[in-house]
Amino acid sequence: MRVITNEKFIARNAKIGRYASMSAIIILGAGVYLTFARPDLVTLTFALLIAGFVLSQVGIYFGNRWAKPPRLDIQITKALKGLGRDYTLYHYSTPASHLLVGPGGVFVIVPRFQRGNITYRKGKWRQHGGLMLWYWRIFAQEGIGRPDLEIQAETEAVDKALRQALTDEDYEALQPIKPILVFTSPRAVLEDVAEAPVPTVKIEDLKATVKRLAKGTRLTAEQLKRIRSALAPEA
Repeated sequence: MRVITNEKFIARNAKIGRYASMSAIIILGAGVYLTFARPDLVTLTFALLIAGFVLSQVGIYFGNRWAKPPRLDIQITKALKGLGRDYTLYHYSTPASHLLVGPGGVFVIVPRFQRGNITYRKGKWRQHGGLMLWYWRIFAQEGIGRPDLEIQAETEAVDKALRQALTDEDYEALQPIKPILVFTSPRAVLEDVAEAPVPTVKIEDLKATVKRLAKGTRLTAEQLKRIRSALAPEA
């Protein structure tokens, strides 16, 4: 399997995460100091604490994705190792953050690192885990959010790029684009995701899921060449 990674993009975002986290510590420290040293400066103290908290969340967001080891792209690459030479895995190099292209089709892979018990019921994602989950949400990671919206946006972006660049024959041959939601944390428990809008799996089950979804699709070498050129012409 060929792996193409935009290392410059990763390094830039990791740097943003580090700077944001360091700035948050300094600003929060200043806010705490003023709380006791200058209780009369309530407005300034409050502003510093809010700014520090916002920066800490920015640092968490960027750090979890592009700095905290093992990085998401490295985990996905490791999970898909051994797929075969005809497959190409793109990290931050195409309209989707993580994209797999091979004889079995085009796969949009959307990772989530959240821990806890994950469910999808009545059209809503839920993350359960008691008091510790609230601690992690505030100080270590954001909530699960709406991964279905991210999946839809990335899938549509890939679809648009392919529709514009390919012939009708090649475009129809690769349909449908196959999105997969994958949870990377060993502490994530997928309790009830049978009704999820896309296949939802743990990282250790990613390769098996790709193989299952690949059944029924067989793209030729020439088609793959044109698809790769459409998605990442400089790769």
